[in-house]
Amino acid sequence: MTPSARLYVPDALASGATLTLAEGQAHYLRNVLRLGAGAGLALFNGRDGEWRGRIDGIAKARCTVLLEAQTRKQGAEPDLWLVFAPVKRARIDYLVEKATELGVAALCPVRTERTIVERVNLERLRANAVEAAEQTERLTVPVVHPPESLSALVSRWPPERRLVVCDERGRAPPIAEVVAGLRDRLAVGAALLIGPEGGFTETELDGLANLPFVNPVSLGPRVLRADTAALAALAVFQALAGDWRDIRAGARPMV
Repeated sequence: MTPSARLYVPDALASGATLTLAEGQAHYLRNVLRLGAGAGLALFNGRDGEWRGRIDGIAKARCTVLLEAQTRKQGAEPDLWLVFAPVKRARIDYLVEKATELGVAALCPVRTERTIVERVNLERLRANAVEAAEQTERLTVPVVHPPESLSALVSRWPPERRLVVCDERGRAPPIAEVVAGLRDRLAVGAALLIGPEGGFTETELDGLANLPFVNPVSLGPRVLRADTAALAALAVFQALAGDWRDIRAGARPMV
């Protein structure tokens, strides 16, 4: 049975269990996809792999799903965080969606000296991350952390986790060179830090460069938008040290 939709649910998943979906999911299945009883679904929760289920009952604001069998086991994913200064609404929505597609484990907004955007709608960003995970066949949804200051973040940073800082001054080594050199030390996780529109201040970059867990890198000769820089850095990391080196079995068409 080919699933008609793929959904993230918080519930535990096990053979024979019956789940009641959230009201919004019920509305989506019934009124947008026009699905009825017996339609096949794929479900995941970030812990128990992916499961095949079918709609057992559906009404205006209620849908129950009967789980039948596990189709994919939960596997290890790169423990890669993206630390970024918030940008304007449309661009931050895009950034969260694409970073989820690229496999980040956590999204960490930070306030820097030149950060323009002060408020972040965490509920919307989390919804964007869930939707992107559903569409791209991830088995997890990245954690979206509340914003905090850059100084607070680095003050409690786990020293074993490398923090790769994208330095727009162009004085640092190329990102590909640094990430390739760190590959064997990334088993405990890593993070990429992207500055705001307008860039980091000299004081911020100098302070970061002095931290023992930081590796400054350059993203090349051109000035990139903050969201472009984030996605470019994620792509390089995944290609050289992440799960882009894995072979995907049973690949489906791109969405």
